[in-house]
Amino acid sequence: MHRHRILGIDPGTLLMGYALLDSEGQRTEPVLFDVLDVRKYDDQYARLQKEFFFLQDLIEQYRPTCLAIETQFVDKNPQTMIKIVHAQGVAIAAALSKDLPVYEYSPMKIKMAITGNGHSTKQQVADMLIRFLKLNVAVDGAKLSDGKPLDSTDALAIAYCHFLQLGLPIGTDHGAKNWTQYAKQRGLAGTSAATPNQRLMAALQKTNKK
Repeated sequence: MHRHRILGIDPGTLLMGYALLDSEGQRTEPVLFDVLDVRKYDDQYARLQKEFFFLQDLIEQYRPTCLAIETQFVDKNPQTMIKIVHAQGVAIAAALSKDLPVYEYSPMKIKMAITGNGHSTKQQVADMLIRFLKLNVAVDGAKLSDGKPLDSTDALAIAYCHFLQLGLPIGTDHGAKNWTQYAKQRGLAGTSAATPNQRLMAALQKTNKK
């Protein structure tokens, strides 16, 4: 049974969400999820440098087996898009400098995998992760009850999305044989196709067919 430690990154120019998720078979365990706040640095390149060295140190300390990162960010402001792309590149460069394989996921793909709705809000993503991973926090407006910004749960969602893409729950000795059975085992199966849980099951099945 393979063990994985997935580093999830929600790239940002002011707040970078990061998370580490351990997985073995069907079991997942969050190691940490938080944000790096670089708002105190006035210069854009100083922020990027801080993110780069922070990620290198994080990788050295926790030894993840891969990086999962959100990409294909779209914004009406071209300057915002350019800055986000820079932050994505810095995170990818930090991972590659430590020989980590990199996996990219679009925001819609991540939301579909977690909630079954590609247009979910940050709050809805965080709520579903709290259920999945039995996190000892709650959503409190634009933050978690422990004060962390929701960029932290966004990063955890990216890591969890990659876990689902790995197909780890399927075909293990005592695991589910398909995503429908997996969702039922996790208590996610609803009775109506209109329920969020049924939509989630459908999204998991689509995700498995990537």
